Amino acid sequence: MKIALDATYSLGPSLSGVGVYCTRLIESLAPAAPDLRFVLCYRANRFFRAMLSPLPANTERRLFEERLSPRWTGGVALFHGLNQRLPRSRFPRMVATFHDLFALSGEYSTPDFRWRFTALAKDAAARADHIIAVSHYTAFQVEQLLGVDPSRITVIHHGVDPVPEFTIEELATCLRRYRLRRPFLLHVGAIQARKNISRLVEAFESLSPEYQLALGGSDGHGAAEIHARIVASPAQERIRVLGYVPRPDIERLYRLASALAFPSLDEGFGLPVLEAMSAGLPVVTSNRSATAEVAGEAALLVDPTDTAQIVEGLRRVLGDEILRSELVRKGLERAAQFSWTRAAAETLAVYRRLLKTDES
Repeated sequence: MKIALDATYSLGPSLSGVGVYCTRLIESLAPAAPDLRFVLCYRANRFFRAMLSPLPANTERRLFEERLSPRWTGGVALFHGLNQRLPRSRFPRMVATFHDLFALSGEYSTPDFRWRFTALAKDAAARADHIIAVSHYTAFQVEQLLGVDPSRITVIHHGVDPVPEFTIEELATCLRRYRLRRPFLLHVGAIQARKNISRLVEAFESLSPEYQLALGGSDGHGAAEIHARIVASPAQERIRVLGYVPRPDIERLYRLASALAFPSLDEGFGLPVLEAMSAGLPVVTSNRSATAEVAGEAALLVDPTDTAQIVEGLRRVLGDEILRSELVRKGLERAAQFSWTRAAAETLAVYRRLLKTDES
């Protein structure tokens, strides 16, 4: 039996959280279901890059288009859109993963992006036989904003990969590469409005001048205003804008930083929270959206709209060794609860439930 997945977002020079999800889920599905054959579909702009990546035994690649011929769709029992969109062609069963719906609010994206995103999300919500939401927060948004009955939604959290240990020289090389010195605070995520970086910069200005702030991520919506705020900051010389940081170096930065500062205004999941915890790094994050759900009691939660709370949270995590030790312990325990093996098993359960319904 064949299961097709839109694997387009698993490739690229700078994978986002969605890209990590696609990559790790695909890698975990094939060995977990040797009785199934997985068809990895890539849109034209990334298909030839896909040819360079290794292929598990029970998988094959195909070029993906919006409208597919009956010869293409024949034999495929289920199609899974991994990024809240589905092809126009119909399959016997269709599943869509929803990561977030921040674009529907209009605050954190351009009008053009909002229009295209909304159209694709509404279409996927209407035509999918079942929806996978990466958090209960996203599931609630799908219910409220797209009118989907809760019975059609299953929440399946991301996994997280353990962060390896590194040699002293590897860590020192990483510091030199990004012109960082310890101690520093770390933020991982795109430079965009919903990440609340301007307010983080404002909070950072109140901390001890011994600290640097490292911002690792590509530019997104609102980046120009954020860069202007950094240039105008009295702490500008201590703020390092790193751009996109490859995964191996992000892992090194998790090992080197004093804390992860992640006061995002809206997250569908918030993978950096778990990644930092798996590296033994204390986390300060938002008490809203999915970050509170993902962090549980293993992070210090703050109101992301209150700069004073962010300042206080960072000061506590940086200055209270008892609190730091507690957050490190709880964070490691929390991260251990999330695995891609579990995410793949729960995703396969959704597939098999839908396909069993067809057989009965």
